[in-house]
Amino acid sequence: MESDFRQSPLALAVLSLLHAAPLHPYAMQRLLKLWGKDAVINVGQRANLYKTIRRLDEAGLIAVRQTERDQQYPERTVYELTEAGRRACRDWLTDMLARPRNEFPQFPAALSVIMLLSPDEAATVLAERAAALRGHLAAAEAMLAGHPELPRVVLMDDDYLRAMLSAELAWVEGVVADLRGGWSWSREELEAVSARLSPGSDPLSPPHR
Repeated sequence: MESDFRQSPLALAVLSLLHAAPLHPYAMQRLLKLWGKDAVINVGQRANLYKTIRRLDEAGLIAVRQTERDQQYPERTVYELTEAGRRACRDWLTDMLARPRNEFPQFPAALSVIMLLSPDEAATVLAERAAALRGHLAAAEAMLAGHPELPRVVLMDDDYLRAMLSAELAWVEGVVADLRGGWSWSREELEAVSARLSPGSDPLSPPHR
């Protein structure tokens, strides 16, 4: 049954947490946020976490260890890792590290239709994004600098995010500079391209005028 489970970052996070010790869902969510892993794993919605845990349990990758009862808290189910879950965790980890995947983020999708804006509008919104990226990059650098006692291996995700933020910022700033330096497009130009590439037309023919 484990082979039918579709791997995900959240499922991997649950299995990795249970490597250390049995935990209940609330503790899993709290630890992921405490360690800053919510920057790379979507743990904001507890319902998604519970759904993932239920599916992992049904797949035999985790199992109920015990149920905790405390007067101050609702009843909590503690889960532990199974041998199948231990194998799956390692398999998913190596697969995610080794094989790039197209994860369909929002920004490239928006860039694919940026021509719906005027060049001036595009420059304005991309400059706004660049400002936000500078803030995120400064926060990432401060976080890394604030933990010199931690070994590099436990900060790999933060180091990667910093590198990606830096690269995206440089690219966005370059596009803004091009737009403000004269790069432009027009409705007529885009309509000509659309006509040339429409079904039944010769894609190698010159644009219609």
